[in-house]
Amino acid sequence: MLTFALSKGRLSDKIFDMLRKLGLCDVSISDDDRRLILEANDLRFYLAKPSDVPTFVESGVADLGVVGKDTILEENRNIAEVLDLGFGKCRMCVCAKKGSGEAYKEIPSIRVATKYPHIAKEYFDSLNQHCEIIKLNGSVELACIVGLSDVIVDIVESGKTLKENGLEDVTTIHNLSARLIVNSASLKTKYDEIIEIINGFKKIV
Repeated sequence: MLTFALSKGRLSDKIFDMLRKLGLCDVSISDDDRRLILEANDLRFYLAKPSDVPTFVESGVADLGVVGKDTILEENRNIAEVLDLGFGKCRMCVCAKKGSGEAYKEIPSIRVATKYPHIAKEYFDSLNQHCEIIKLNGSVELACIVGLSDVIVDIVESGKTLKENGLEDVTTIHNLSARLIVNSASLKTKYDEIIEIINGFKKIV
């Protein structure tokens, strides 16, 4: 039996739809369903928080997982990233007050508000720029507006929230999308079953 770690919502719905198209299982879950484990045919699904999906896969509790590239980069787990699934596209960006451009690169010791401290620090380290990371859990834009930070590092989709709050994305750090990840040991011990999933997803993607 193959085990998937997924986050509930649009992402899991998309994966269930892909597996249905491949004729591997027929699973659906409603918004008010509180089950954490689902089974269908020879597949088992663990429904976890997105940030926990790489942990389940790294530990071998799950053979495969589907999660955003942002989570893979931030969690930095020992997993194999095997396929870009092509949906959930967005960008990880440095964002600043409108019109300031890349002036942030000239700030000797920059204050950066973000939900992604590992990604942010890695980026500013690549510039050899000292940074103070301010970890926030939501409304990161507010930090830049009120002067808590010089810039923010956050996910940008449409950019509407930034625009409505006098901010703009000035540098793209990473292009993001949903990715299929695999436990390295499972890739060896369950090679045929996992390759069937990977090749099937490739055809749909």
